[in-house]
Amino acid sequence: MIRPPVWLYLPAAIGFVLVAGPLVALTGAVDWSHFFGLITSESSRVALELSLRTSLAAAVLCVLLGVPMAAVLARVRWRLLPVLRALVLLPLVLPPVVGGLALLYLFGRHGLVGRELESFGVRIAFSTTAVVLAQTFVALPFLVITLEGAMRTAGDRYERIAATLGARPSIVWWRVTLPLLRPALLSGVILAFARALGEFGATLTFAGSLQGRTRTLPLEIYLQRESDPDAAVALSLLLVLVAAVIVLVAYRRPGLAVDRVRTPARSAGS
Repeated sequence: MIRPPVWLYLPAAIGFVLVAGPLVALTGAVDWSHFFGLITSESSRVALELSLRTSLAAAVLCVLLGVPMAAVLARVRWRLLPVLRALVLLPLVLPPVVGGLALLYLFGRHGLVGRELESFGVRIAFSTTAVVLAQTFVALPFLVITLEGAMRTAGDRYERIAATLGARPSIVWWRVTLPLLRPALLSGVILAFARALGEFGATLTFAGSLQGRTRTLPLEIYLQRESDPDAAVALSLLLVLVAAVIVLVAYRRPGLAVDRVRTPARSAGS
């Protein structure tokens, strides 16, 4: 491995400090004598449980929608693909509040789809379902980007060989493509789950803050900041620890994501 120029180490160190500094400061602000009691209060437990449930549901929804989207973006040649890819990436650059407003005008009582659902007695806005949709909206690009990059890196050589041997497209998809993508899919799911777990703006705008129904852990931290700053700091550290564990699981060592894609391809070619 060729090392980078020495002069790059200084800005890199500043960048690492910029990322780690606030987390160190947050850790120092925790009231450790009451830490366990603060993170195990009833409201905290309810918010954490709701966050885990909705984030898991959002991750599942991301898989159901994101895998086909990534396959279309990586394997199909359409003139509209750049537009579709830009649409997929849009939630990454949009302010989450804007995403929440867009969802509200789609699924709200007077929204484009919401008013039709209202006639059937179905209400989505300001419900737990709204939390899942908001989390899926912001987390979906992470899974799609990961899978699309993995599919482009792996190429379609093995799919073409399977097709020449007479395998139908569905057989190729289940027997060749998905096994090659399994490591990247796992990374994408973990990243999507982590993004959903930390979602705040779109959830607050689209789902509100109802305890036990829509008040996730980030919303609980925001509210506790006004009434009990020590609890807000303790819950923030808890969320940081959960996110750190998730990221460490997804990327246990540098270049793992790339290796996860290449290794199955090598195995299949051996």
